[in-house]
Amino acid sequence: MVASIDNILSSFQTVTLAGMDPVKLMTRSDEKYLCRLDQLPGILETARRDFRVFEHLGKRLLGYETMYLDTSGREMYLMHHNGKLNRYKIRIREYRATHDLFFEIKFRDNHRLTTKKRIPIGPDRNYHTDEIREFMSKNTTYVPEMLNPVLFSTFERMTLVNSDIQERITIDINPAWYFGDQRITLPNIVIMEVKSTRTSTTSGFGYLLREARVPPRRLSKYCTGTALLFPEIKHNRFKAKLLHLKKIDKNFFYNEPFHALI
Repeated sequence: MVASIDNILSSFQTVTLAGMDPVKLMTRSDEKYLCRLDQLPGILETARRDFRVFEHLGKRLLGYETMYLDTSGREMYLMHHNGKLNRYKIRIREYRATHDLFFEIKFRDNHRLTTKKRIPIGPDRNYHTDEIREFMSKNTTYVPEMLNPVLFSTFERMTLVNSDIQERITIDINPAWYFGDQRITLPNIVIMEVKSTRTSTTSGFGYLLREARVPPRRLSKYCTGTALLFPEIKHNRFKAKLLHLKKIDKNFFYNEPFHALI
């Protein structure tokens, strides 16, 4: 299936890193969608008419690894779980093709707009430096000493761009989460996010997905991974989302942490 996806991506027109500047969308509306992996080739075939694919170092499917940071009481996770707005997500993301690392802060405001800010961080992932401390002070209510690594995630991503309507689409396959010796992978699940100055199901990628009968479905990678790997943590508001994952992927055998939730 991945080979088929690679073949379709090879037929897209491309956009470079510099060409992505008009659609950085560091402040944006976003909408997420879930589908099965076997639905993706048809979606990509349709998108090829209007979208270009981001290519970097000759690759169109790029690997990412994320280290999520939270307080010892998982304050950021619980704020999301409890539906609180004006909330943060703090992470260190590695772009595996280049091994570039960034310390990233995402803020979801009470108008449901997401703002992302980031600065480079060294390969040792040391977030206790003066530079990171100042960055956090300006953009969050946290200091480095309050945070610890609580979850890791990996996935492969293709990014589509339509500059005409200011849309950037991220399509993630092979999502996986791990911490210590615990790990879960959802190889048949695709996580898509439409990032734009506004969300729409009557034009652009949102319309394309509506035509493919893929409805919007909110999902946080951080919260999903936390609920899957740590079922003892409060997760009742995420049960419907996890059951939907199970409904999409009827063939995959989920491991014990997932069964504890359903």
